[in-house]
Amino acid sequence: MQAYTGWLMVGAEGGLMIGDMLAQLFFFLVLLALLAKFAWGPLMNIMKEREEHIANEIDTAEKSREEAARMQREASEELKKTRQEAQAIIDDAKKTAGQQERAIMESAREEAERMKLAARQEIEQEKEKAVQALKDQVASLSVLVASKVIEKELSEQDQQQLINDYIKEVGEER
Repeated sequence: MQAYTGWLMVGAEGGLMIGDMLAQLFFFLVLLALLAKFAWGPLMNIMKEREEHIANEIDTAEKSREEAARMQREASEELKKTRQEAQAIIDDAKKTAGQQERAIMESAREEAERMKLAARQEIEQEKEKAVQALKDQVASLSVLVASKVIEKELSEQDQQQLINDYIKEVGEER
């Protein structure tokens, strides 16, 4: 017969053997010690390395993000500076163009004045030449008339005719 005493069965036929239990406990503890020595340490080292690797990746990503933000700020500042320089160049070009326009206009005015003055001088010279030519003609005609008058004494009608011929002759020469 068997006696039942709670969770422990003691008896010859299917009872719990304390020796087997102690042996299994011993082998379990040995297995646990071996696992702790050969598996748990390396496993923990691998986990620690993995943790450090992840922490380094996070730090690297954070530094990269900060570097990208810094570079973006620098690029924005450089772009702003470049735009300001371009605007300054455009303003300078406009100013220079305005100055050149004024210089060209002033030069054109001066050239026009010079041309007008030269034309006036030329007109004056031509006028003087014409007056001189007219004086020369009048003088030569006066001499001619005087010589004709001397050659013959003219009546009043002949003198009128001579004057009319002279005026006609002067008109044709022009």
